[in-house]
Amino acid sequence: MAESNINVEPNEEPSIDIAVFVPSGLLVLLVGISLVVWPEEAAQVASTLMNAVTTSFGWLFSLVAFLTLIFCFWLAFGRYGQVKLGQPGDAPEFSEISWAGMMFSAGIGIGLVSWAFVEPIFYFQEPPLGIGAGTSQAAEWAHMYTMFHWGFVPWALYALPTIPIAYMLYVRRSPFLRISHAANGAIPNPQHRKYDPIIDTLVIIGIVGGAGTSLGLGVPLVSAFVGELFGLKDGFGLQVLVLTFWTLIFATSVYRGLKSGIQWLASINIGLAILVLVFILLIGPTIFILTMTANSFGLLVDNFFRMSFWLDPIDQSDFPRDWTLFYWAWWIAYAPLMGLFFGRISRGRTIKQTVLGIIGWGSLGCVLFMSICGGYALHLEINGILPVSEILSKQGNPAAVVAIVSTLPAPTLTITIFTVLSFIFLATTLDSVAYVLASITTKNLPGDEEPERLNRLVWAFFLAFIAVGLLVVGGLTTVQSSSVVTSLPLIPIMFLLAVSILKWLGADFGNLVDRPILSVRILDDGKKEIIKE
Repeated sequence: MAESNINVEPNEEPSIDIAVFVPSGLLVLLVGISLVVWPEEAAQVASTLMNAVTTSFGWLFSLVAFLTLIFCFWLAFGRYGQVKLGQPGDAPEFSEISWAGMMFSAGIGIGLVSWAFVEPIFYFQEPPLGIGAGTSQAAEWAHMYTMFHWGFVPWALYALPTIPIAYMLYVRRSPFLRISHAANGAIPNPQHRKYDPIIDTLVIIGIVGGAGTSLGLGVPLVSAFVGELFGLKDGFGLQVLVLTFWTLIFATSVYRGLKSGIQWLASINIGLAILVLVFILLIGPTIFILTMTANSFGLLVDNFFRMSFWLDPIDQSDFPRDWTLFYWAWWIAYAPLMGLFFGRISRGRTIKQTVLGIIGWGSLGCVLFMSICGGYALHLEINGILPVSEILSKQGNPAAVVAIVSTLPAPTLTITIFTVLSFIFLATTLDSVAYVLASITTKNLPGDEEPERLNRLVWAFFLAFIAVGLLVVGGLTTVQSSSVVTSLPLIPIMFLLAVSILKWLGADFGNLVDRPILSVRILDDGKKEIIKE
């Protein structure tokens, strides 16, 4: 095996990396203060930047998303698929269920609860591809499009950085849990190490931007649930109270650490999610949901390539920019975070097992959530049981979600369960965020050790501060721009990671993992002999 190009300093104790922590922390504080002090100006800047990025670079986001999916499947089924992310004899650190649970909980967060019910209604009102609004065709495409936005592509974007990071940690034995060092294969010259703080700072800003979008969507939703449960008026004060309690939850989880905190919350989360889905499927219009889901799979297969590259360059409708490009940017903003977290928990698995596990488990969970919850919401809207679209347009997303959940049996109990689920969903995402941010801003941290608790807590409260700023500004565009704008500089970093893993695998294995040509020779005595050519 080729020697690692990563410079290791085993005698140095882990400590805060000032070159990364200070600029990234100051930038986060500056953005948070700007949001609080100048909310109107901040909203205008956010809108301008988002329009500029999606208009000028929409083609790039579409291309990156599609090529990433292809690259990940090549990694899984190509010549290096059986390479283990670990040393000989290393067994997976976590069971398949625990591993899948932590990935799904961290990778989705409350965004799934926020959008699962209402996203199809948005599409039903304003369908893509020139489809007539409110028609049966619009309903079919609305149900399917959520699977597209939450399916294979986002999880492939998470899988891409996972492989070089896990390879760096457990094969090349790097003591650094950082994106910059996972890119060593692409830029091995030691003189280029002076750019490492820039790469890591950009990664931190992207992660904070993606987490900001999750917080901006999640806090108002939980606030609406809490207001409905206790008869409180929803507003900024209640939202800040919810955020404070939330911060205490995920700060406690982060403080306890990976196995005793994050894994524990993820296990509870998955159990509640399964309970909710089974309940809605059995109590709701079961046949309608199952039929719509099967129909949506067909539409998705038939139109996957069309949707992947549909940017509407002639009519220039808002749909690709407001939805598809926003989602691709959101996933890219989160990709380094998920790569660092997934890579940390994937020791002992092969590249194929890791890639297919991330894409398979993640997509399955999202498709089930979107198809069941989205199908239920469409059923209410189409059959005139609840004017979901009217509530959505007049009162906003949180009120619409609360109204939909309230139509289920035992509404008080149901809303309580959804409130707890929402709390934990975002907590598991944000404690993963704080854990990874603390790791990135710690130098000489071995990959199997956890960063200092104080560092983790600092980042937990930094995230809460950004959330307060977004709540002050308000508006969906501002929340979306948080991830869209910060994701653009991460695209070249994703490219470096892809090049890095290819060079490392080529240097370490060469032609050793080429699949042999197998043939069978029948001997004179009737026995068979397997020949590897």
